[in-house]
Amino acid sequence: MTDKSQAPGKTAEAPHGSDVPRPVESSETDRLRREADEAQDRALRALAELENYRKRARRELDDERRFANQNLLHDLLPVVDNVGRAIEAAEKSPEAAAVTAGFKMVAQQLEQILARYHCTVIPALHEPFDPHRHQAIAQQPSAEWPAGTVLLVAQQGYQLHDRVLRPSQVIVSTGSAG
Repeated sequence: MTDKSQAPGKTAEAPHGSDVPRPVESSETDRLRREADEAQDRALRALAELENYRKRARRELDDERRFANQNLLHDLLPVVDNVGRAIEAAEKSPEAAAVTAGFKMVAQQLEQILARYHCTVIPALHEPFDPHRHQAIAQQPSAEWPAGTVLLVAQQGYQLHDRVLRPSQVIVSTGSAG
């Protein structure tokens, strides 16, 4: 009769061809655990990458929706400028009061449409110069305004949500001449 008591972690080897599993040695167990841990780590990383991809795709889709009208609005800005110029020219002629009123109504409608699509004027006059939102076309001295302040807006700038469609073209103060 053979002794059935054995050291822990070790079992007697099964005869060749039997269905009883063979013992797994400690080093093989450790290797299998490491492989399982690595596989689990890879799976978790893949899930994290998938979630990051989903978030990025959702963010890109939201941006695409927010800025879908950007090209159309950009193309409308010269029309807005020309309506403003027509109003200025018509205001200089007293006989053109009806034309002036008509152009002012058109300008108001254009402003409402732009606002509906979140296209807003970039504040510039007497604001500190911001190279991200303003384009300096000239500088001139000013005793009234400190250096770096916008003195005059030559062309109004617009932004769509937080993105600049067209920067304001401005003249910037260099401070007092003395």
